Amino acid sequence: MTRMTPSEAFVETMVAHGVDTIFGIMGSAFMDAMDIFEPAGIEFVPVVHEQGAAHMADGFARVSGRHGVVIGQNGPGISNCVTAVAAAFWAHSPVVVVTPEAGTMGIGLGGFQEANQLPMFEEFTKYQGHVNNERRMAEITARCFDRALSEIGPTQLNIPRDRFYGEIDVEIPEPQRIERGPGGSAALDEAADLLAKAAFPVMISGGGVVMGDATADAVELAERLGCPVVNSYLHNDSFPASHPQWCGPLGYQGSKAAMKLLARADAVLALGTRLGPFGTLPQHGLDYWPAAARIIQVDADSKMLGLVRPIDVGIFGDAGAAARALTERLRGRELAGDATRPERAAAIAAEKTAWEAELDDWTEETDDFSVDMIKQAAAEPGNWLHPRQALRELERAMPPRAMVSTDIGNINSVANSYLRFEEPRSFLAAMSWGNCGYALPAAIGAKKAAPDRPAVAYAGDGAWAMSMVEVMTAVRHSIPVTAVVFHNRQWGAEKKNQVDFYDRRFVAGELDGGEDWSALARAMGADGVRVDDLDDVGPALTRAIDAQMNAGRTTVIEVMCTKELGDPFRRDALSRPVRLLPKYADYT
Repeated sequence: MTRMTPSEAFVETMVAHGVDTIFGIMGSAFMDAMDIFEPAGIEFVPVVHEQGAAHMADGFARVSGRHGVVIGQNGPGISNCVTAVAAAFWAHSPVVVVTPEAGTMGIGLGGFQEANQLPMFEEFTKYQGHVNNERRMAEITARCFDRALSEIGPTQLNIPRDRFYGEIDVEIPEPQRIERGPGGSAALDEAADLLAKAAFPVMISGGGVVMGDATADAVELAERLGCPVVNSYLHNDSFPASHPQWCGPLGYQGSKAAMKLLARADAVLALGTRLGPFGTLPQHGLDYWPAAARIIQVDADSKMLGLVRPIDVGIFGDAGAAARALTERLRGRELAGDATRPERAAAIAAEKTAWEAELDDWTEETDDFSVDMIKQAAAEPGNWLHPRQALRELERAMPPRAMVSTDIGNINSVANSYLRFEEPRSFLAAMSWGNCGYALPAAIGAKKAAPDRPAVAYAGDGAWAMSMVEVMTAVRHSIPVTAVVFHNRQWGAEKKNQVDFYDRRFVAGELDGGEDWSALARAMGADGVRVDDLDDVGPALTRAIDAQMNAGRTTVIEVMCTKELGDPFRRDALSRPVRLLPKYADYT
């Protein structure tokens, strides 16, 4: 036991867990601990807004595989983090949100910045620790960090501000690291038998493959099966895109090749994925889920097994360990699919070739509204780029090892068709939470975790306005990133619903205020470039990445786009309106 202050116990416990970076905004509630971050080897990165700090912690965790840590002032500083912690929850990111609280002697009196902070995060954390006595500071801090990794998600460490002070005798706990196994032997045997008998197996490679650093294991198993491999929704980095068996992502704006091949499956191995509802919805007019196929699902959270889709075999285990166990069970064994391996390889190649050709030709949207918007743009001064053409050029210019974060929105969703990666921990999105303002701060956190890799953020102009102030964080603290802002002057995703269901009665969807995002970037100390010629898109990205990697410069590339819109994300989410009052009769 060592005599120390609670602040020292808090900091020493974080050091024991390898914490070297914390994102947040300074505050008196934790200033005694913050005062010793630097001598402990912890860098505190001050941000502009606490939501951005928590997104940065998320990006840091997803790229590094280590804890992301965020802290802020009690009350409003902490409440600002809720949205971003929810995004981290749905991304299964080991983020620890440290929430200093009003002092114990003032709780319940309605004092300055007082709030009941535990209920704020209850739905979006795997564990909540509350330091009710300073002598438990190290114990509860350690448990929050242990649980973030073992439970695969955010945890909350709530500390009343007066608990940082005093003197205590404490022993800093050693971090607990729990090894995850492959799953039950009986379930693995059953899954191996099912795969051995399958004539057309398909693997869905999910986020568990990324988080478990199991890409090589997934590749080895896929090669043994000779099967098509599709990415689960927004996990385009879960299988190398250059591999001949890779077919692209499922879900909204995903790959038709992936969907058509999955539709042919007689057995599906869902490796490290919860099979979330948004990632298996019909898309491109294809209802591709193979209803008659036998389904094997592997997930490190037993509660996810069979939750969304009925399954035949559930394996509660680590994606990598399960893949290795299945590969071993299939080694040297005769597979029903072996006889058709050449034909299946040809089918994979043919579907991928057809999809790539379709993407090359798909330069603009062809629905009536988009055609009208394209004509309108042609009649206006200046050049306007088709979003799909711009996305294709960005794809071609994307440097190796790039990390790309995408915001929510119409053009960013269409980007799902064009984003391909060779290594895991490369693609970041807000996942099922789908909040705006995610991409830029997540990219900053990713860059902080991997400064040797290019970091690129995609955002529409609506979402960009919510988080663009974090450009100042990137500039102030030398964390250079590249942001691509698709300037189409509208809330495109929701506006598409007004096109399809409300006869183009547009309410609150326009963002045409004449903003110049590139000029605003320059005002914040970054480089700003406006692009309105297709031939300049790729070179602009190349120059920006060069500035990021070689000169430490942050660049905002403003891409001037037409107002054409891609498919809505949920055609089943709305119905044609019914109006019962006479004064609304014309609005049906």
